[in-house]
Amino acid sequence: MSAPFTPAGSWTALVTTFDKHGKFDGAAFKRLCEFQIAQGTSGLVPAGTTGESPTLSWEEHNEVIEVAVKTAQSKVGVLAGTGSNCTDEAVAATRHAREAGASAALLVDCYYNGPSSLELRTEYYEAILSWVPEIPVVPYVIPGRSGTALSAEDLALLHLKNPRRVPAVKQATGDLDRMRRERSLAGAGLAILSGDDDLTLAMMQDEGIRCSGVISVMTNLVPGPIAQMVAAQQAGDAAKAGEIGKKLAPLFRLVGCRVTSTRTLPDGRTAPVEDKFRNPTPVKTMMAGLGMNVGPLRRPLGKMTAPAVQICREALKEVHASAPEFLKPVGEFFGVSIEQRLADDGIWAELTR
Repeated sequence: MSAPFTPAGSWTALVTTFDKHGKFDGAAFKRLCEFQIAQGTSGLVPAGTTGESPTLSWEEHNEVIEVAVKTAQSKVGVLAGTGSNCTDEAVAATRHAREAGASAALLVDCYYNGPSSLELRTEYYEAILSWVPEIPVVPYVIPGRSGTALSAEDLALLHLKNPRRVPAVKQATGDLDRMRRERSLAGAGLAILSGDDDLTLAMMQDEGIRCSGVISVMTNLVPGPIAQMVAAQQAGDAAKAGEIGKKLAPLFRLVGCRVTSTRTLPDGRTAPVEDKFRNPTPVKTMMAGLGMNVGPLRRPLGKMTAPAVQICREALKEVHASAPEFLKPVGEFFGVSIEQRLADDGIWAELTR
């Protein structure tokens, strides 16, 4: 059983580890969870978007959550990703997470089929709350991925009807005005967790939002510094939080990576194309480059182009140059030399398509 759900601090949206054959690597995933716990993360978030959940079978999905819960024990919380674009699937996954001992369930808005906010509230969130009692539920609003969004009004209804069951929201709209409306409608009891690393401090410092923490992608790489940044801001030390955030900025900018490439048509013509490599491709590439044993991405995600890999490598070099203590725990925990791996062209060439 993991620790009770406390929607504050720095939570890690875990990548999923695969072996060289593309199968879930439970031992490597356990090791990754142990690294997070040792570095002071507030909680683990398995089987979310960063964990390539759309490509996991439900058997794998359940196993990922079980490994996270068993590793967490009562040390940290586990916010299990159980969302789907099918309510029945989300009910089954949320029920499994509860039985496995997860602290709470993270439910993404239904992607692709695009229900209205009313339908999301009544036919998805309220249905799951009714059919899977006891476990807290955290809506995850990310219209850029899902193509739909639970409205601030319907979120407030869910929270105010049952604050214990809907204690928080993961906010990844990038819309600060919307977040202020959520706070205004739902009141002080709703915890707003940032779903965008680069907006976390702005969301925490805004009196109209009062974000309580982050569900972070880059904590996969640097859990300690991000936890320290959030803790400093929670303690009212905006200067310290800002200083840490400034040093982490090269990583925060790379949750997604855009580069321009050239396509050559069969007749020899060429055309420029912007390739947008989305989360978790950049962070998993950087983790692999540093020797964290995460394995490959699962199709349809794949390797990035050479310019994109170089951007990721240079960001790591920049962070390591300004704050070598940030990446030091990776070297110590995984038994690698950060300096050697950053300097080894061969390692980064292998990560390039």
